[in-house]
Amino acid sequence: MIWNPNKECMSRDEMSALQGKRLHKIVEYVYHNVPFYRHKLQEMDLTPDDIRSIDDIVKLPYTTKKDLRDNYPFGLQAAPQSEIIRIHASSGTTGNPTIVGYTRKDIGVWSECMARCLTAYGVGREDIFSVSYGYGLFTGGLGAHNGVEMVGASVVPASTGNTEKHARLIRDLGITGIACTPSYALYLAETMEQLGITKDQIKLRVGAFGAEPWTESMREEIQERLGLKGFNLYGLSEIMGPSVSYECQMQNGSHINEDHFYPEIINPVTLEPLPKGQPGELVFTTLTKEGMPVLRYRTRDLCSLMAGDCDCGRTSVRMTPITGRSDDMLIIRGINVFPSQVESVVLSMKEFAPRYLLVVNRVNNLDTLEVQVELRQEYFTATFDTPAAIDELQKRLAAKLRSVLSIGVKVSLKAPNAIERSQGKSVRVIDNRKLK
Repeated sequence: MIWNPNKECMSRDEMSALQGKRLHKIVEYVYHNVPFYRHKLQEMDLTPDDIRSIDDIVKLPYTTKKDLRDNYPFGLQAAPQSEIIRIHASSGTTGNPTIVGYTRKDIGVWSECMARCLTAYGVGREDIFSVSYGYGLFTGGLGAHNGVEMVGASVVPASTGNTEKHARLIRDLGITGIACTPSYALYLAETMEQLGITKDQIKLRVGAFGAEPWTESMREEIQERLGLKGFNLYGLSEIMGPSVSYECQMQNGSHINEDHFYPEIINPVTLEPLPKGQPGELVFTTLTKEGMPVLRYRTRDLCSLMAGDCDCGRTSVRMTPITGRSDDMLIIRGINVFPSQVESVVLSMKEFAPRYLLVVNRVNNLDTLEVQVELRQEYFTATFDTPAAIDELQKRLAAKLRSVLSIGVKVSLKAPNAIERSQGKSVRVIDNRKLK
């Protein structure tokens, strides 16, 4: 099944022509509506008239996460506030989130792109689909929700938490599809087994998994334990949300909705564009977004673009699975976490030395984060002489970290000099998750 054959099966010449027209229009739009981009283009002696085809995209400046932070909260917004009908946010490295506003047209495009994803997975009007991403500022929940409704399936807005109730609803309602993180899918499978719910008692057949790294071995385990077929779903708030790309029934690369999101692969060091097939950093330009368009946004995700046609019939370019990041960002249960966020909290408390270590594990199929931090010498003796004082300080730090990171963490207080030093670059993160 294909949701929009006119766009998903366009010839390469037709797609390039459409992208060129939309690129010129979006550059003209941001030039007149976003001072940040107007100044950037003027510094490069560029005007919208210099951008006439999609090949001219290499003339444009890159946009980074820092640019979004520096223009917090609405500095990159192009549409007037009266036309913004929804605001989402993603985490940033300093505690300030990235604010993303959507117009009514943006929400319509987002829903259409998500409908393409779901249709590629085989979801139709007869399905009952559980959306188990978090609702709220995170784009996952509402992004998937709107797509399910557009397809015409029945949506169950399960969100996260209360997994035992969710497991029973999957059985009792005959839920056939689910969108969630892959680690939550495994946790759900484990919960079902503990409740005595077997595969032959449920009707799950489609899983849309994203928001965190996962592997082929995880896919195989999820498919085996839940009895479904699992598909990759990719997106990021700065570009739109879930639906930027999606796997089809071939499960061989993720099709990019490139009539709305133009992809490039660049060398993250030289910033030079790379040809199809070569791995590098993924860059996106939004071609139709009104609320907060971005030009050549550096995602920091590492992958490559795949050459050749797909057997499913779609002609849109595909991207390989993400192999890593060109920066130090971690994805924990779908939430972006930066070591610098932890550092800002640690340094704000006088009891701690600027020595910390993030330890990431996967326990019972869920990601966990432990923050180890050294006490300053002058606070060490007094604190460790009193168990109550240790507990109080741990809780205080954990609360501050939760406020900034938006996830719960385990805090471990360490004696001065207890965290191993390095003669080279300091090791701030130990990620014990096995991604093979």
